[in-house]
Amino acid sequence: MKQLLNRITTSPEICHGKLCIRGVRWPVEVILDMLASGMILSEILSDHPKLEKEDILACIRFARIAISGQSLKPAIG
Repeated sequence: MKQLLNRITTSPEICHGKLCIRGVRWPVEVILDMLASGMILSEILSDHPKLEKEDILACIRFARIAISGQSLKPAIG
């Protein structure tokens, strides 16, 4: 799990400090929106070749932890 979440980073200089995928400037919320709209993994990866399967899985894992009430501090570094 930690390896997946290491793909999520934040920096005040990138996307106004939003949580993003490892330097490719894809906010976690945008990827979750694509999934929520009904796009499947293969469609997202085909449309956005800089993303990897593990990036999308990291976003899902992040969302699950966030809504569970668990602390994200040790997971996001």
